[in-house]
Amino acid sequence: MPSGAAYWTVVDGDLQVVKEADRFLLGLRLGRDRAESTTKSYAGGIALFLRWCAATGRDWRTAARDLSSFILWLKWQPCRSERRPTVVPGPGAEPVRKARRINGVLAAVRGFLAHAVAEKAVPGWVLERLYELGDTRDLPVQAQGEDGAMRYRLRAQHRLPESEPEVDRASDEEIVAMFRACRSARDRLLVLLLSRVGLRRGQAAGLRRSDVHLLMDSAALGCPVGGAHLHIVRRQNQNQAWSKSRRSVVLPVDFLVVQAFDQYALERHERLGAAGGDFVLVNLFREPLGSPVTPDAIGETVESLARRAGLERKIAPHMMRHAMASNVADAGGTLDEIQMLLGHRHPESARPYLHPADARLRKAIDRVPSPRELTEEGLR
Repeated sequence: MPSGAAYWTVVDGDLQVVKEADRFLLGLRLGRDRAESTTKSYAGGIALFLRWCAATGRDWRTAARDLSSFILWLKWQPCRSERRPTVVPGPGAEPVRKARRINGVLAAVRGFLAHAVAEKAVPGWVLERLYELGDTRDLPVQAQGEDGAMRYRLRAQHRLPESEPEVDRASDEEIVAMFRACRSARDRLLVLLLSRVGLRRGQAAGLRRSDVHLLMDSAALGCPVGGAHLHIVRRQNQNQAWSKSRRSVVLPVDFLVVQAFDQYALERHERLGAAGGDFVLVNLFREPLGSPVTPDAIGETVESLARRAGLERKIAPHMMRHAMASNVADAGGTLDEIQMLLGHRHPESARPYLHPADARLRKAIDRVPSPRELTEEGLR
């Protein structure tokens, strides 16, 4: 767009923009302030829906009555188009798309069709095929609201059950091995930003030098926050880096991270001088020099470090974020502290990130008195 903001859209077989889908995706990107990755995912889901409609001779405006057939098609139709009109899976065949991906496509289709209903491009009865409509009369009195007004709520009719994906934490030994495998101060800083600050890869790639306050007193910078810290700010970045949270957060950093920043500043100055712009993590060893690294490049760097360190499994950046949260918990950090350090809105959001160390579990068991100790205490 002329403003510089980017979003994904959908084109038909003649490479013409599908206007209804384009308006929905543009509103999703601007009106709801969604990330470009979200519009990309939604555009892909809508494109699959329109492709299914074209392949089966259905009008997309009324195809909601056959969403069960669409789910079956999603489950077995190959990702790439083929000449065969149908796909017949054999015994024991693995579905082409898992439940999580199918549910993501259905969410995009529901949003698209609901938007089309609001624009009167689709009949109103389509909503009845997408959602189960209910009101607050069947809820407990405490949940009905203080004003007593009746409210309506929607529940998606089509949703596959999916197992919650588990993300393991990177162990301290794995992180140390990767740190030692680094061949540059930049990569050492990256490992610490992921494993000791808990940044997502998009947050690390989008970090600006103006966000880094390493002075004990930042008043001279116009910042009221004391101690070394980072400001995580959501922006539209040229390297497609995006902070997931809309809220800006301040994250404290320890002396190891401060030291890594100092060493990286020297390395960066030797390679680039005063060039390189305001991004913290930039290309130092490949063209174009000084350009900001991308989130995908951070993922590739972490995988490369894991291989170079001789680790037996693949390590992803998010596993290092899990390690940070678990280490804070093992050190006595409370759930609300971990929530704030991860940038979550609710404390419960931090629970999946906690992987207690074996030593902490052992100490928890050792703290429980034996029945003999309880009996002897009672006799006294």
